[in-house]
Amino acid sequence: MINPQDITGLVLAGGLGTRMGHGDKGMLPLHGQPLVRHVLQRLAPQVGQLAISANAHAPAYARFGLPVWQDVLPGQLGPLAGLHSGMRHAGTPYLLTVPCDSPLLPPDLAARLAAGLVEQNADLAIAVTEELDPATGLAVRRPHPVFCLVKTAALPQLDAYLAAGERRMRTWHGPLKLAEVLFQDSAPFGNINTPDDLAALQAQGLSVPLAQAILADAVAPVADVEDLALPQALERILAADIISPISVPAHDNSAMDGYALHGADLGGDTPVTLAVVDTILAGRPGTVPIERGQCARIMTGAVMPAGCDSVVPQELLLHASDTGITVAPDCIRPGDNRRFKGEDLMQGQPALLQGKRLGPAELGLLASLGIATVPVRRRLRVAFFSTGDELRSIGEPLAAGCIYDSNRYTLLGMLTRLGCEVLDMGIVKDNPTALEAALRGACAQADVIITSGGVSSGAADFTRDILARLGDVAFWQINMRPGRPMAFGNISSEGHSALLLGLPGNPVAVMATFYFLARPTLLRLMGADVDTSALPLLQVAAQAAIRKKRGRTEYQRGIVERGADERQHVRVTGAQGSGILRSMTQANCMIVLHEAQGHVAAGDLVDVVLFHGLT
Repeated sequence: MINPQDITGLVLAGGLGTRMGHGDKGMLPLHGQPLVRHVLQRLAPQVGQLAISANAHAPAYARFGLPVWQDVLPGQLGPLAGLHSGMRHAGTPYLLTVPCDSPLLPPDLAARLAAGLVEQNADLAIAVTEELDPATGLAVRRPHPVFCLVKTAALPQLDAYLAAGERRMRTWHGPLKLAEVLFQDSAPFGNINTPDDLAALQAQGLSVPLAQAILADAVAPVADVEDLALPQALERILAADIISPISVPAHDNSAMDGYALHGADLGGDTPVTLAVVDTILAGRPGTVPIERGQCARIMTGAVMPAGCDSVVPQELLLHASDTGITVAPDCIRPGDNRRFKGEDLMQGQPALLQGKRLGPAELGLLASLGIATVPVRRRLRVAFFSTGDELRSIGEPLAAGCIYDSNRYTLLGMLTRLGCEVLDMGIVKDNPTALEAALRGACAQADVIITSGGVSSGAADFTRDILARLGDVAFWQINMRPGRPMAFGNISSEGHSALLLGLPGNPVAVMATFYFLARPTLLRLMGADVDTSALPLLQVAAQAAIRKKRGRTEYQRGIVERGADERQHVRVTGAQGSGILRSMTQANCMIVLHEAQGHVAAGDLVDVVLFHGLT
């Protein structure tokens, strides 16, 4: 098989865009991000390296931090010129090309094209789909030559083809062997050619991975830092690297209660007798030199005497008295049971890096270095409220058609556990004046505003109008279940600004969007290390079949348990409606079914996120 690290992924961009008002299609906005950003996000996990082919707009594409390869050949030769430039520049054996206006490209494109190329011993592989011929009603194959995986060693054939004046993408390979790889779904190979195409794609929704990537790119940690005494720093985010002022341990020391000796005294075939000339306690270094043939009684953590390199545990002695010990010649190896100076941490080395969340182990480490105060990011201030005329607070009577507001309490718990400074703004009615006042008030007091409800396609039009007036907000339809409607953006009021996260109204959807979208965003704002922001995925076998629709990410509530075979498996809690909050109390995990997955069979491995520490 072909190693993905041997593939350079090249996005063909910078075209004329004649049907899009002569604008650069790769830079057209989709869900607030350029089209090419969506393509790169899909392509990045599939290949070892990325590059962009562009000409007139090369500086704009350079901001993505990737190589931008301009056409080597003069004139606008379209994708064939990009392929030619890519084959000349790529430092890998294979080049994968995709267009900048196909943001739904398959997540397994590279793997499947590579498999087809290897299986058919071909020089290049292209994607094909089947369509019904309107005239005959028969299935016909449609090639997509721009979605191409090619050996870069095929460059001489392309050079000869172009030198002959030929320009057709479908026939450039000539005598080279071509593998056609059939893909069942043709939608990912569609192009954005008109404004209507772009509007239709906007309405389809955003993938969860791209939504997560956009959120990650859009936020930076709060700048304010405070110095806290160590006991008050638990669960806070470290604002600067901590450099160790000492070595830990400060000296070579004993890892056991026993006798420190010269390892060279051991060996041979007969027991060894050594004279005990000193007793060394922790915190009280020895004062008597230990010569060959001698030893010192030593306690765990005590400083090793000069020259001694080994400790024999007292339970391995053949005989012991106040004046001497006898040990078997091979009871330990030379060097055993000694801890070296700086084995845990050497003076001058980083002990903890900024962005680390300070847990019990981190507090203990800092204390072991004698550090009394640490710089931490200030707490993130988050205002939250629920929207809806049907909502009632606990303690109020329920009228017909009304429900108690549960979302504020789940949000309160999740935000408090995360370590945020929370401002509960209660329930806001479906009223333009009330909603605008709540948003303005929250903006004046908080870094982030989280709402629940009011952002679905059926919400009152004034919600969108108010948010558009107060700031720059991209409404998302995210391809996830539960939690399809979600808004994200920034709003401003009277010199203040805040990040807005508009979550759905259904209780389980609120928790799902919080854990998988809002939570990592808040952690980044808090200054947490990016690697700690994402929830860890574990793989467990499904106990029974799980139904799943391709094309969206699904989060199903699950129970991980040990079966009769002593192996762990996971099962769903039952009905998965987004309003069934009780299922979250029954579950101990969320089953993560990714966009490309379909139905899951019993025994298949699935990703899960354990709720421990979350719910």
